[in-house]
Amino acid sequence: MHEQAPRFPLTRRNLLAAAPLVAALPLLAGQPAFAAGSFPEPGPFPPRAALLTYDDVVKALGDIERTSRGAVAVHTLAGLGITPGVSEAGRDLYVATVGTGPIKVWLQGRIHGNEPYGPDALLAVLRSAGTSGSPLWKAVRDKLTLHVIPMYNPDGSELYIRHTVLQDGSERRIDLNRDWSPTGFAAKESLAWYTYWTQVKPDVGLDIHHQGLKYDESDEPITMSLGISLAPSGPTLPGIRGGEYDIATRRLQGHVYNELKQYGYVNMDRYSVGGPREIDIKGGVSSAVMLGLDYNGLNPTGHSHPMVFFETYGGSIGQKSRGKAIKQNVLGVEALLEGLATGDIWNTDPMIWHGIPHQDYIGYLTDTGTIDGWPTQGPVG
Repeated sequence: MHEQAPRFPLTRRNLLAAAPLVAALPLLAGQPAFAAGSFPEPGPFPPRAALLTYDDVVKALGDIERTSRGAVAVHTLAGLGITPGVSEAGRDLYVATVGTGPIKVWLQGRIHGNEPYGPDALLAVLRSAGTSGSPLWKAVRDKLTLHVIPMYNPDGSELYIRHTVLQDGSERRIDLNRDWSPTGFAAKESLAWYTYWTQVKPDVGLDIHHQGLKYDESDEPITMSLGISLAPSGPTLPGIRGGEYDIATRRLQGHVYNELKQYGYVNMDRYSVGGPREIDIKGGVSSAVMLGLDYNGLNPTGHSHPMVFFETYGGSIGQKSRGKAIKQNVLGVEALLEGLATGDIWNTDPMIWHGIPHQDYIGYLTDTGTIDGWPTQGPVG
């Protein structure tokens, strides 16, 4: 069945008014009002002294491994025999695993070095997953195996820049989130993590980012945007595996949206790159895993899986709102993992995605330019 995606300005008031147009969205009516001022206004500069350094992350991983009494295993890619197994500047690349379940979940943070709070959130999740005896984390450990990458880009993180810097004499800056492509893999980090990904063969993935300051039409801050680099129901995803990943990504994000909207300080929308177009690029890491990229014969079977990302409020977020920025990511990851462990995610109505607040759009931003006029038809449920 085809339904026209609801078009409305990015306000919660208009969302609720439009919700009856989509019969599949009864839960939206219960959306709590955003509590003004409950998410402190960010300052103009990040609290650099409060940010986790590479050494902080390495130490935290060691502490978590010890206190988990064997539940969490910490590895370097070099220690796993992966070549190259280090960053451009020679830093070890760390991954932690926890759980014994058949569903493999890839969780990564700080692929962009100046987007700082992925490590905080993922270390908090890893700590709970390794030590908590709650029903949630018992189910996660039994049903899932987590592959947690708190700091994908250690060099950029230490320099507090988006990129990594090649050490071949060129000092060329590489955006690691654009380096998984048939003509890419310029950076050692990209090939190292891609090699590990081909060995793990995850079933689902999450990438944690930051975005610039963003407000809805009521001047309330958007604290989290849900999205993916291949737009759900856009030009590309419906043609992959018969539309399976189009539906899966909408379910993943719809489930997180339903779980997080109950928190008064979390105000969500759909990710956009600004202006009236949604993103649909094939050069992003998340896109590559859904397209089943085979680089240099390392993925001959074309393994692929759905993947989504969180975009948290404010790349230059200030100290006052730092704690809540981290907390909403933790809540989002927990919601995702619980939904995967229980299977509830796959019962989520994919049409919820189309009712999440979003800017009216006329097309898509792609690797080669813009495509206007999409969608020519409404989304397939």
